[in-house]
Amino acid sequence: MYYRQEVISYLQSNKILALKLEHALSGVAESVSNHLTMIQAGAKRALYYTSCFTDEYQDVCQQQKIEDIRFTKGIYYLLQHGDVVYEMLKIYFEEIFKYKTSDQLEQIKQMLMAVNVHIAASSLTNIGFALATASAVAIGMNLNLEISALTGRWAMRGAMAVGTYGVVQKAAESAIRLNITYPAYYAALYAQELEMMYFLIDPLFERAEALRAQWISDDGIADIITRMIR
Repeated sequence: MYYRQEVISYLQSNKILALKLEHALSGVAESVSNHLTMIQAGAKRALYYTSCFTDEYQDVCQQQKIEDIRFTKGIYYLLQHGDVVYEMLKIYFEEIFKYKTSDQLEQIKQMLMAVNVHIAASSLTNIGFALATASAVAIGMNLNLEISALTGRWAMRGAMAVGTYGVVQKAAESAIRLNITYPAYYAALYAQELEMMYFLIDPLFERAEALRAQWISDDGIADIITRMIR
């Protein structure tokens, strides 16, 4: 459905999925820069794993093993169910609309309509509006999942291996930041074994300042939705 193939292609290009690579996107200069970033992140994670050989840092080693397992579970969810981007958006909107009244939801809907953003909710229940908003954002948002910058074939086998681990490191760091900035959303993703997939939408959420939704007013939430789509 929404962005499923793009996510799979991104993971394929970083050698995380051993499937046929169907898309090799352009943007060579930016791609090289981001590949180097991934290699650095992978080397950092590999260095952390040297802690496994010392008794003092077994907690670091154990944490990375857990992150690796959780990342694998996120990939499994993607392959089994697809629509991982939509699912994370749905969970996000369920969280921010959880305690909204029908009047508040109607107000948000009207503010969105005023800027030509239409949410096709059949009813203004919290769940119904969350589903409709997630669908509207998934359809209309300007989300590239950083794929145009990060996809492409690796030049060397060593860089390929380290770069692959760089993706896992990037995912782990994004999940940690989310846990600090929006614990409730992190917990909701964690319950669905998706917190290690958050890095895919992290750039979108940062651009839209979406994690502010836990503190701001209804018009601020409407502004976040608009930013996500545009």
